[in-house]
Amino acid sequence: MRFVVVSGFSGAGKSTALRALEDLGYFTVDNLPPSLWLQLAEKLSAAAIEKAAVVVDSRAKDFLNEAGRSLSELRSSGVSTILVFLEARPEVLLRRYNLSRRAHPLGSGHLLREIEQERRLLAELRGMADWTIDTSNKDPGDLAARLAALLGEKRPFVLRLISFGFKWGPPQVADLVLDARALPNPYWREELREHNGLEKSVSDYVFSGDGEYYQAISKACRLAAAAARKSGRSGYTVAVGCTGGRHRSVAVVARLAQELADEFDVEVEHRDVEKGD
Repeated sequence: MRFVVVSGFSGAGKSTALRALEDLGYFTVDNLPPSLWLQLAEKLSAAAIEKAAVVVDSRAKDFLNEAGRSLSELRSSGVSTILVFLEARPEVLLRRYNLSRRAHPLGSGHLLREIEQERRLLAELRGMADWTIDTSNKDPGDLAARLAALLGEKRPFVLRLISFGFKWGPPQVADLVLDARALPNPYWREELREHNGLEKSVSDYVFSGDGEYYQAISKACRLAAAAARKSGRSGYTVAVGCTGGRHRSVAVVARLAQELADEFDVEVEHRDVEKGD
């Protein structure tokens, strides 16, 4: 199995790193004493869990002395073990703590002195690191991308497309709501009224206009999803609505899913397509 140990300075991004690893499918544990690492690896391996990550830092206090031996035990037992150390410049750590208003784990009441004390405390662990990442100029998305690249992992990102009817209310899970009601409405065609937007006759009618409005919807969806992925998010939900959720929104979502399938992992839900008038 692969076992990633994340360490580093308080405020350097360890919580962000752990969340990013969890999104990559790692079983994650925060602040686990090093003496328990091998036991965790063996238990997870027996359960067919192949990827795990733990965080160890100054909160471990005297348990830090066990880290070197525990790393050796993992590697001797055949576990592929990687130690990633996160750091940042003192002034950056100070600014992040001032913004978060959290107390430093060493808790002496003097932040600059605590930062320097932690640097000395973790010096040996830093020297054992396979990879050291300076997060001073990295936002959470940058750090997540860097970790994924170092580990050779593909970051998951799912674009969820939902069609719905405004008469039933927009989905609360939507990050972005788009309106398809400006498109030609098959409801007013008697021969199309009882059909839905997944059928070719209805879809052809919905897109029988000049296409400019649909292209605006498509561009908004693509740009928003790309920005969400770049920011490090694992998913983004776009909801497209029409009056009842049977015709226009369904046709639009179906076409969006087809067009964007090469760029994103797309999931589709037609929430209201089976509802009556």
